[in-house]
This record gives sequence, structure tokens and C-alpha cells, in this order.
Amino acid sequence: VDRLTKGKEGWKDRKSEGRDIIQAMCLTMHFCYSSASEDLGCRRGDFSRKHYGSVELLISSDADGAIQRAGRFRVENGSSDETSDYTPGTWRRTDVHLENPEYHTRWFFKYFLGKVHQNYVGTDAEKNPFYLSVVLSDQNNQRVPQYRAILWRKTGTLKISLPYSPTKTLSVKSILSAMNMDRFEKGPREILNPDIQKDLLVLEEQEGSVNFKFGVLYAKDGQLTDDEMFSNETGSESFEKFLNLLGDTITLQGWAGYRGGLDTKNDTTGIKSIYTVYQGHELMFHVSTMLPYSKENKQQVERKRHIGNDIVTIVFQEGDDASSSFKPSMIRSHFTRILHVDSVCQEKNEVLKIFSEESVPLFGPPLPSPPVFTDHQEFRDFLLVKLINGEKATLETPTFAQKRQRTLDMLIRSLYQDLTPDLHKNMLNRRSFSDVLPESPKSARKKEEARQAEFVRIGQALKLKTIVRGDAPTSLVTTGLCRKEPWESQPFCSTFPYEIVCADSWGQSLLVATEAAGVMLLDALPPVQVFDKTIVVKQMHVLEPQDLLITRADKGKDARLYVFRLSGLKRGLEERQLVRSKCDSRENKLEKTKGCHLYSINTHHGSELRIVAAIRNKLLLITRKHPRFEGLSAVAPGPDSPVEEFQYIREICLCDPPVVMALVDGPTGENDNMICVAYKHQFDLINESTGDAYRLHHVDANRVNFVAAIDVYEDGEAGLLLCYNYICYYKKVCPFNGSTPMIQSNTSDFHFSWNQMPNAIVCAFPYILAFTTDSIEIRLVVNGNLVYTAVVPELQLSASRSDIYFVSSAPVSSASNCSSRDTSSQSSPQTPTGYEMPVFPSPLGDGETSCKHIFKIPLCNLVGRSIERPLKSPLVNKVLTTPAPAMVPPTPLISATHSLSLSRMEIKEIASRTRKELLGTNIKYYIRVKTQ
Repeated sequence: VDRLTKGKEGWKDRKSEGRDIIQAMCLTMHFCYSSASEDLGCRRGDFSRKHYGSVELLISSDADGAIQRAGRFRVENGSSDETSDYTPGTWRRTDVHLENPEYHTRWFFKYFLGKVHQNYVGTDAEKNPFYLSVVLSDQNNQRVPQYRAILWRKTGTLKISLPYSPTKTLSVKSILSAMNMDRFEKGPREILNPDIQKDLLVLEEQEGSVNFKFGVLYAKDGQLTDDEMFSNETGSESFEKFLNLLGDTITLQGWAGYRGGLDTKNDTTGIKSIYTVYQGHELMFHVSTMLPYSKENKQQVERKRHIGNDIVTIVFQEGDDASSSFKPSMIRSHFTRILHVDSVCQEKNEVLKIFSEESVPLFGPPLPSPPVFTDHQEFRDFLLVKLINGEKATLETPTFAQKRQRTLDMLIRSLYQDLTPDLHKNMLNRRSFSDVLPESPKSARKKEEARQAEFVRIGQALKLKTIVRGDAPTSLVTTGLCRKEPWESQPFCSTFPYEIVCADSWGQSLLVATEAAGVMLLDALPPVQVFDKTIVVKQMHVLEPQDLLITRADKGKDARLYVFRLSGLKRGLEERQLVRSKCDSRENKLEKTKGCHLYSINTHHGSELRIVAAIRNKLLLITRKHPRFEGLSAVAPGPDSPVEEFQYIREICLCDPPVVMALVDGPTGENDNMICVAYKHQFDLINESTGDAYRLHHVDANRVNFVAAIDVYEDGEAGLLLCYNYICYYKKVCPFNGSTPMIQSNTSDFHFSWNQMPNAIVCAFPYILAFTTDSIEIRLVVNGNLVYTAVVPELQLSASRSDIYFVSSAPVSSASNCSSRDTSSQSSPQTPTGYEMPVFPSPLGDGETSCKHIFKIPLCNLVGRSIERPLKSPLVNKVLTTPAPAMVPPTPLISATHSLSLSRMEIKEIASRTRKELLGTNIKYYIRVKTQ
């Protein structure tokens, strides 16, 4: 555009040519920047961990300037430039989610306890004992039967879901194989003793507490040491208002709820405290001014004894220069978490700043920019979620993780020794690899039914005891919380009669390919056929900025790539011309792509469109010729077929045909672009210019199901999300050394596991979505933490390059409830009932077809609501024009059931001792408020 503008200025005396230039400018601008959805589609591959702060060396000094203490902390201040001006109330909030919520992660309490299930014990190849629990359940009463399995090992628990098939039984061996366990010292045997449920509940409890306690430390203006802060006998008026915002003031004596280590009988830890319940979690705050004060003890040991053992502490500090004066190293303790709040009193706004010890993993929600809160309720929601997520993240630090692993190892070995005498009795069943059946065997039915009834009775008694004690996480329906989430779907097309092979969005419409009816355009009007069924499209990309439709049609040796002009297709639809057939598309073939079984294009195609076609074990690199200004050939209306605009660059031979491909843009775009390919048991990175291959990642598993390789760009540097089996692995492939990528272990690399094997992955920062056969699993990109799981029967992802479209058999009418509302009506864990087998859907009769509906998740809801900060894109500096989304109430596809999760129970002495050791480690948070 700059070149054309200069051309116009240089030729302003030549009117006719000037008009041509202006027309070319308009066409070029449309060519490069056609829609906000296209910009969002490119932007969603960009993400940044800088939203979550940066690590700094913080040093505290005394009044004379002498250095007292120093430490490395991650500092979150909501803005990379603290001196930038801002207007309070103009920022957009970040989405606030509890990470790894217990109602999604505590599987044993939610799905197993109080229901008939199987438990097995065995030892692995290293002679370490393990336990396996398997249940066949109806997922959230949505008529979606599936197996859930939990593997208990000393290194932690592994949870997966497996699809249910009425014609294929599932064995214990196949379940363990799916968990990458194929070698055993002793094969697993079934445990028939119903008391095993109590022990397994104890194992799940080691994941962390359901309820939380946080410290609140009040600091006056100018106080620089913790002794001064702990010696404040009373707080200010603004501090009292802050406490009222946190929760309710309760009297400790006789308190029957969660007490957080405080004395509720003799008032030895104070008379009152602050308490609240948030999203099913009981929260107790250890407030420094409410704990016992001693004039003789300058260090206030009694106060430090409680706040010093809190993992997260809030420091509320008053003063004009609160943001710059406070340092976490002022506190003489091994704090892992420090939170700092400034209150700008004259404007009644809260300013937040967060300090985290360097070893703590990233956790959300990230601070908005600027970190100023004008709405008190919104500030409270953000603060409480940040506190809970912070404590959970701290438990993943090496110090806590090692202690938890030792505890889990001792509990598993102790339980195994208790079961050893039963090896020669009937408490362990010798049918080690028997089928996992939903019903009891016909033989000895009465005896088996009696055992199952006792098994269920004991499990329900344990669950009820936990609920009555208030130590079980409750569903969100009990909190009254009901809000719209960014991933909630909208109905797009109901009762679509054909199976969709592939699709892509075209403006506000959806271009879908089917085998039975060809290619159709769906929007608010009845479907319009674009191609007939003679051309069977297997893969497609709609590139509106390039005025291109790229498709891979047919199969086997007859498969080819076809390219069409969108303007030509649109003109044909407007003029109601005949539907195109395979014969009509002969001029649109890319001939050298015959036999192509897979192709991929670059995501950021700002400067040059690149296509890589896989023809067996050969890669064919194709590019579109650069637009030439002189003849305006790239922007002026051209022939109906754009085939002549493409050129074949080179062929690259591989050792095997690729299963998955992704194109990675280099930092310069000149001889450093890469191709990621997956085959056999590995991901390789291929240099486009030289064809050299580099090993990117080796998959250590007997069976590999490659899902996707997604190119993402962290602050402009290329990286890849490698998805296979249940694993998603992030690998950074920058910086580059000439044309050779530096592929090595990096501190920024991370991986996480899905609960169910995905069929497709969609990345939309800050989220990453996994589409399985019957659910959408939503996690955060930066840490892999789970935020939501939606039950979607018979799910199939159709398109995701811009807006996300998927097909499901879920009725549109069921989407009227809020996603956080619990609508289950059968056997709620809150009110345990008698044993009842799940009701599974009956198979379709002859001539019946499954009714499918198409739903849409607007990408602007996922990406557009993230923090408004510039994200660096490679190769092209795009101006992101994100219009405000239409105020159409989004409709969730399914009302997921948030049932009760795991409880706190009477546990063995060994677990109790270790828990005290964990809670004894000094870790904290701090908040402060400045008054003027």
C-alpha cells in the first residue's frame, strides 16, 4: 500500500493512470485485509507468556540503603510500561477461570465412589505397585456412555476416558496399554474388598485440599519490615472495607465450618475472622489484625505462626508510593507467593500487583492492562480466583511435588502390603485381564449382586460422610454462579441431513463438503450447492484475502489439488449458473499434485502463500507468484482459473509418507521457513530451502495416533504444539542459526495430557481446545491447566481456521441453559441413591439416520476477549481490526453437570504427618493499600 501511495503522489499529473492506481490500491487493500475474522484467524496462533509477568531480581534495603535480602520473583503488574497513561474504566477484563477445578478433576469422588466399578492392583516392570480403577458411566447424564480409568502410581495419577462400544468389550490390558503401560512384574488382579474405596479416596486427596486458607497482612505507609507490619494492632477504614469485600466476619468460638487451623473452642487464635465460600470452596483468611497481639513480643510469633504457614498471603499496604516501595524480600520468610494491592482512595479503585517465587508455574488469570479495577465485585472475583489458582500452582513446585510424591509412594506401598495377605484368598480375583463389563456375570448372579450392593452401600456412606462434613467441592449450582463463557456455542444450522467431510468459513457463511451432495454454502438461507457430488472434496481452505479456494479432491491416485477464485464462485452463485462439476473444474487442477493424500498451507500468509502437498513420501512445495505492481495482474480481474499464478519450487523426499504436516514461518522468510512432518514414531522439521531434516521429537510409545502439529508464535518466535495420543507437547524451534534451527531442550518447553484422546486440536490464545468423540476439553495454552469440559454427543469438528464450527447430535433446544448450571436429574452425588446402571442409547433401527446439528463458536469470543496488548506476528505487521461482536446471546451446546468432587476424610497417620510437613513450609501472599 505504501508503494502504491507513493506511486499515486508521483503520478498525480497523469489523471487516468492515477485513477488506475487508486483502483489498484482499493483492490490491494481488500486483497490483504478483507475481514476481521481473517486477522483473528492469524492472530490466534500468537501467544505470549509475558501477560503473566516477567522474572526480576528484587532487592530490599534498610533505611541506610544497606542490602538486606534479595530474591528472584515473577512480577505481574498488568502492563509492560508502568509509566504509560491510562484512563480508569477503559480496559477490558480478562476471563477469570478456576484452573483444574475439582468438579472436573476429582474423578474418583465424582464418578466412582458409590457406584459399581472395578479396582485392580499390580506391579510394574520396576516392581513398583500400582492401582487401576475403571468405571463405565453415562457422562453427565447426556446418554454418552464411556469408560473412565484412573491409574494410581507413585509419580501421580493418570486419568483417561475411553469410548464405549456395545460390540467391543474392553480389557484391563488394553486400558493399561492406552496409558502406555505394557510391561508388568505382576499382572493386575481385581480387588473385591469394598473397603478399598476408602484407601483410594485417600490417594486422590493427595492432589490437594478442597478448601483454602490465606493470610492477610496489613502494612502502614512507610513500614519496610515484617516486624513492623505484624505489629499493627488495628487497621484503617480502607482496610476494613477491603476485609468486608473479601468475606464475612464470623465468630470463631463454636464455628462449625472450615476453620483453616484456627481455634474454634478457646479463642486462642482470636475472637473473629474472615470467611467466605466461593464456587464451592470454603476460604478462611488469617487476618493479622484479628490474630492475638502481644505488646511484649515484638516479632508477634503467634501471628507469624499462622500467616507464616499460609501458602498465599495478601499484603494490604497504604501509602502514596506503595507500588514502588514494596518488595517481597522485605518479608523474612520463604515466601512462594506474594500478592500486592494498592488502593487509589480518591477514585475508589483498586490497583493490583503480584509477586510469585520464580519456581512457581504460570497461573491465571493474567492481570488486565492497566491493573486497575473500578468494579468491586469484579475485583473480588479476580482476586479470589487468583488466590486459589496461585496456591494450586505452588503445589506443583519441586519442593511440594517431591513431598507429595513421597507421601503417595508410602501410601501406595502401605496399601499394597495390607493387601498382600489376600493374595491367596478371594479378596483378589485371579482373572487378571478379564473384560470390563457394565453388568454382572450370569453365573453366581445372586452372590455377585449382593457383593455389588455392599460395595455401593459403603461407597455412598463415604461420600455422604464427606458431604456432611463440608469437605467436598460442590457444584456451581449451589453457589448461584451462572455466567456466559467465551467458548459457549451458538446454533448455526439444525437438522443437517448429510455427513460433513470437511468445511471452512466464508465470511459469515460455511462452505461444507459432503460425499452425498457435493459442496454446499450454508448461511441463514437454504443451502446453496456450489459443486455437485462428482467432485469429492476431502480437504479445503477458504482464503478470502487471496480470493482463493484451495481443495484436495478425490482419493488415491486420482487425488489432486484444485484452486478456484472465490470471486468467480460468488459471481456464479449470484447469476444462478449451473452447479460446477468435476468436468467443469479441469482447468483448476494443479497437475503435478496427482496422488496427493495431504496438504498444508502457511498460517501467516501476509507476504507469500506457500502450499506443501504430500504425495506418498514426497513433498511438493508450491508458492503463489508475487503480485507485480507494473501490470496489476495480481489485483485486476483475471481469468476464472488461478492455476497460472502458482509455481512449483522443489520436491523433498522423505523416508515415509507423512501423517500430519504444518508449515512454520521463519523470522525472515528467506531460506528459514520450515515444514513439520509426523510419521512413524517421530516429528521431524524439514528446511524448505535445503530439504534437510532435523529430529524434533521422538514419541516413546508402542502405538502412536498423530493428531496435529500446530505452528504457534510466542512473541514472534516460532514454536510447535505437537499433539499425539493423549499428549500435547510444546517445542520451541527458534532461534535460528542461519538455515539450521536450534532444536534442543528449552526451559520454555512444556507438555500436558488430555483426559480423552482428541480427534482434532484448535488453538485460540489463551485457550486450546481438544475435540474428542463426545466432549470438548478446554485448557490454557500457557500451562495446560483444565478450565472446562463440555459434553457434546457424537461430536465432529468441521472447521476451525477462523470461527469454529462443529457437528453434534445434541438437540438445539438443550442449549438454553447456562453452561455453569447443573441440570442433571439422575443420581446426583449430593443425594446418593441405590445402585442403578447407566442407561445407554439404543442402536438405530433400519432406515433411521442420526439427526445432526451444526454449532458455531465465534473466534472473536475466544481471542477477542483476551488482554488487549500487541502481539508480534512474524513476517507481516497486521493491523488487527476486531469489531465488537454482535450482542447475540451465545447458547451453550450442552449443560455440563458439575457434580461433587473429592472430599477431605479421616486419613492414615502417615498422610497426616506428611500434610503437616507440607503446610509447615513457609509460603505467602501480600496486599497493600495506599491512602491519600
